[in-house]
Amino acid sequence: MGLIEIAALLLGLLLVLLCFGIWIGLSLAMVGWFGLAFFGTSPPDKNLFTAFWNATASWELAALPMFIWMGEILFRTKLSDEMFEGLSPWLRRIPGRLLHVNILACGLFGSVSGSSAATTATVAKVALPELLRRGYNENVAIGSLATAGGLGILIPPSITMVVYAVAADASIIRIFLAGFLPGFLLMGIFSLYIGIWAIRNPDKMPPIEPSMSFREKMYASRRLIPVSLLILFITWVLIAGIATATECAAYGVLGSLAIAWWSKMLTWDNFWTGLMSSTRVSCMIMFILAGAKYLSLTMAFTGIPIALAEWVSSLNLSPYSLIMVLSVVYILLGTALDGISMIVLTAAVVLPMIKKAGFDLVWFGIFIVLMVEIAEITPPVGFNLFVLQNMTGKDSNTIARASIPFFFCLIACVIALTIFPSIVTWLPDFVMGKEQ
Repeated sequence: MGLIEIAALLLGLLLVLLCFGIWIGLSLAMVGWFGLAFFGTSPPDKNLFTAFWNATASWELAALPMFIWMGEILFRTKLSDEMFEGLSPWLRRIPGRLLHVNILACGLFGSVSGSSAATTATVAKVALPELLRRGYNENVAIGSLATAGGLGILIPPSITMVVYAVAADASIIRIFLAGFLPGFLLMGIFSLYIGIWAIRNPDKMPPIEPSMSFREKMYASRRLIPVSLLILFITWVLIAGIATATECAAYGVLGSLAIAWWSKMLTWDNFWTGLMSSTRVSCMIMFILAGAKYLSLTMAFTGIPIALAEWVSSLNLSPYSLIMVLSVVYILLGTALDGISMIVLTAAVVLPMIKKAGFDLVWFGIFIVLMVEIAEITPPVGFNLFVLQNMTGKDSNTIARASIPFFFCLIACVIALTIFPSIVTWLPDFVMGKEQ
């Protein structure tokens, strides 16, 4: 059986399992086991334990359950309600109003967490119930969360960027600096779409709230101060190098508990409920991560990613044609691989092609991160789709359909960075000087 037939069989089997409602993590692991057992050269049981351990025994991932617990505390103690009450008067006249909070929160939280899963899960836990309660369109709310959660790997620090820097033998700091302006650009594109959608669909927006005087707005904003100070503190200690992302997550939990206690909103009941809920969500995400890692291992043993990259290399394309074809290849790989595996499995073949075509490796690093973001919302293995599926009860195809407009926003960002590569390279060159 050829590689194309093997890939089609594995993806078809995965779709069947998901359609039957099998747990996502279990479906991924079952397809991985099947692929190794019938098409691989390594024992599936041994690799199962290795993949599960490597996927979950990570110091960086220790931040994940704590960030999710932080979001649970803000949600269960109604502190998130106060945040939205404080923001609402200021966003009253902006088309899209509180929908922009999804984008801003994902951008800010992404700069702290470095993880797409943590960003999506935490912001969704806080923002989604409040937006739906206020009558905002469910599809736009879910779609914006699924895609904006990817800002967690685009705005530094980012685990994906570190993996690419190691694979490309590039400066980690330079690649971190290169992510800021594209991250802000992408946030702007998302917000622009939300604004245009709101103007064109006024009937799908909740009624405009009564106008308030400046003094009343300032009074309402007092609700924002405690949580805003906590978020700014976490961001500052991370950027200043005082604490790691995991330590920042611990500060976030302690700070959220302290604010909830000081506000007299913390009870034993909501403390325990939040802890149990965050444990369930964290276990779900870890299980999906482990299953995705095992499936990625299977794909690596079959040789499909390398064969695809070698096929692209054999085409001898012009530089911009090469980028177009690689975009399609990475989107296809994203249907079956997690982002880090996409980079690791293709780097050895793709990076020499990129150097030969004359592209800057730092620029290509940001390009790959955006491709990984697109992969996060591409069925059947779109990781952000799975996270929101388990949090909302919607199936992943429904969430994928809600994400389609934002998918094209990501494509627009890729096109902009391809036409104007200085958006990526200007900041690292300005701070560190041009590479010789």
